[in-house]
Amino acid sequence: MYDPLTNKTPYGATPAGEKTEFVFPLPSSMRAEKVFVIARKGEKQLRAELPFSHFDGDEHVFAGGIVMDEPGVWKYRFEATSPSGTLYFGRASGGRAICGEWLPEWQMTVTKKAYKTPDWAKSGVVYQIFADRFARAGKAKFCKKHGRLHESWDELPDIAREGEDYRADDFFGGNAAGIREKLPYLRSLGVTAIYLTPVFLSSSNHRYDTADYLKIDDLFGGEEEFRRLVADAKKAGISVILDGVFNHTGADSVYFNKFGNFPGVGAYGGRQSPYYDWYTFFDFPDDYHCWWGSTVVPTVNKSAEGWRELVLGRNGVIDKWTKAGVRGWRLDVVDELPTDFTEALCAAIRGSGKDSLVIGEVWEDASDKVSYGTWRPYFMGDELDGVMNYPFRRAIFDLVMRGDRGAFRDEVALIAEHYPKESLDASLTLLGSHDTVRALTALSGVSAPATKEERRGYRLPRDLEELAALRLKAAAILQYTLPGIPCVYYGDEAGMQGFEDPLNRATYPWGRERDDLLAHYKALGVMRARNKEALTGRLRFREDDELAVFDRVSEDGRHTLTVRYNPCLHTLEREIDAEDAFTGEWVDSVRIPPLSAYVSARRV
Repeated sequence: MYDPLTNKTPYGATPAGEKTEFVFPLPSSMRAEKVFVIARKGEKQLRAELPFSHFDGDEHVFAGGIVMDEPGVWKYRFEATSPSGTLYFGRASGGRAICGEWLPEWQMTVTKKAYKTPDWAKSGVVYQIFADRFARAGKAKFCKKHGRLHESWDELPDIAREGEDYRADDFFGGNAAGIREKLPYLRSLGVTAIYLTPVFLSSSNHRYDTADYLKIDDLFGGEEEFRRLVADAKKAGISVILDGVFNHTGADSVYFNKFGNFPGVGAYGGRQSPYYDWYTFFDFPDDYHCWWGSTVVPTVNKSAEGWRELVLGRNGVIDKWTKAGVRGWRLDVVDELPTDFTEALCAAIRGSGKDSLVIGEVWEDASDKVSYGTWRPYFMGDELDGVMNYPFRRAIFDLVMRGDRGAFRDEVALIAEHYPKESLDASLTLLGSHDTVRALTALSGVSAPATKEERRGYRLPRDLEELAALRLKAAAILQYTLPGIPCVYYGDEAGMQGFEDPLNRATYPWGRERDDLLAHYKALGVMRARNKEALTGRLRFREDDELAVFDRVSEDGRHTLTVRYNPCLHTLEREIDAEDAFTGEWVDSVRIPPLSAYVSARRV
C-alpha cells in the first residue's frame, strides 16, 4: 500500500505550482478500475486521476500527479472505483494507506518556492553549551550587583530560597576562554557547531533577560574574548550559533531600566524615554505586558521602529554579531514573534551572512503550528531553516523506554512527511536541552522526588543509572542517524544527571565523566562523518516482526545506512551482509543485545 516516504515525489513538502507525483499500489483483489487523488485547502479542492501504470506481482500500480498551486497546508486522500463501489483511502498509523471510511487524511506542506538551507550544517554535530556552566579559564571576576559566584566549580546550582521566588543569580563563571580551551575536546566528539545559550549582558545566569544586546557579558569574557572564541572555533572547523531572544528584554536592562542600574531613562521611567513605545503598559509603571506573567522579562512591541532598528538595522544586533563571525541564530520562543517580524528577522540574518543557519524554538510539528490563533508559515521559504525537533525526541524516548515501535514510526514519519526535506535536514535532533530533564535522568524512568531540595541532590541508584546509560547509547544512535542535525546538550555525553531547571544546568564534570558514554559519543561522531551522503538522503522504514528498522539512503542510491533497534529483552540475530558502520568491517550476521541498536552500511 501507499507510503508517502517511498511512493511520493518530492520527499516531504513540495513547492507551489510544481507537480507532486504519486505511486499508488493496490492489491489485485480490490479490482480497482480508476484511482484519484483529492487535495484540499480550505474551500478549494483539486482532483486528479492516477492512470494505471503496471503490474507488480499481485498488485496493480497506479501513478500520476497533481499540482497544488497555493502555498500553505493542504490535505489529501485517495479514492478508487471498483465493481463493488468507491473505495476510500486515508492515513493509517505510520503514514501508510488504509482502506475504509472517515479516515484521517495526509498532510502536504506546499511552500512558496523551492529553497535551500545551509549545507555546511547538515552532516555535522551541534553541541549546546549553557554558557555559565561548561568551562572556565582563569579566575572569574564577579562584577554583578546581585547574586554570588560559587566558590567551587563542583557545587550544585542554587534553587529558590525558603519563601522566595527563584532568582537565577548564582554563577559559576563559565566563559569564552574556557570554551576555547576545550575546542580540542569538542573536535574529538566530531562537533562542527556550538550553539551557545545567551551571552549578552544580563543580570541572570541564563541570560534570557537581556540587558544590552550589543555587549557580551563581562563574566563570559567580554567582546574581545568572544571574538577570539569565534575565530579560534572557525580555525578548528567549528561554527558558532547564538541564541537570539527577541520576544522580550530584561526588566533590568538599558531599555526598560526598572531598577535604575543603567544610565539614561528606560521605559519604566516614563514617556520621555526613547524606549517607552517598545513596551505595553496597562497601568504605568508596574502593570505591563510580560512573557507568561514574569515581570523580569517585559515583552517587546515588535512593531516599534526603534526596536526594529536595534535588532535589524545596520550595525544592529544581527549585523554586528554576524559580521563578528557568528554563523547561525537560534530564535527563542519564535512562536511568540509576529510573522512579519520573523520574516524581517530571518531576512536580516541572511542579509548579513549568506550561509547563516536560522533555527526556531518550536516544540510541536512546526509545519502546521498555530500560535495565538494564527498559523505560522515557518517553512514557506521566507523564515526558518529548521527547528528544535522535539517530536523526534518524543519518538526516540517512546522506542527506547517503552519499546513502542508503532509510536516511533508514526511520529518520525509524520514529521518527515510534513517538513520540506531541506528544513528536516537542517533541524536539530535532540535528546535534551536547557529546558528538559537531563537525558540520563529521563531515560531512567525514575519518579521525581517530591521536593525541589530532594531533587537537587538526587543521584540515580546504580541499577537505574546502568539501565539509563544503556538506553542513552541506543537513543544517541537514533539521534545521530535520523534526519536532521544531532544536537548534544553539554554533559549528556559525560553522563550528567538532573531534573528540571535549574537542576539540568549544573557544571560540566571535568575529570568525572562516564568513560563508556564518552567513548560512545566519540565513535558516533566518527560514524556520522564517515556516512555523510546517506545521512543527508531519504528515510525509509523496513518491516520486521521484532526490530525497529529504518534506512538512510543517499540521493544517488549508492550508499545505504541501516539502523536496527532491539526493543526486546532477549538477543536477536539477523543476516545483514554489510559493513559495521562504526568499524568498517564486513559482517555477515549480527547479534543485537536487548535494548541496543546496531548500524550497518552498504555502498555500491
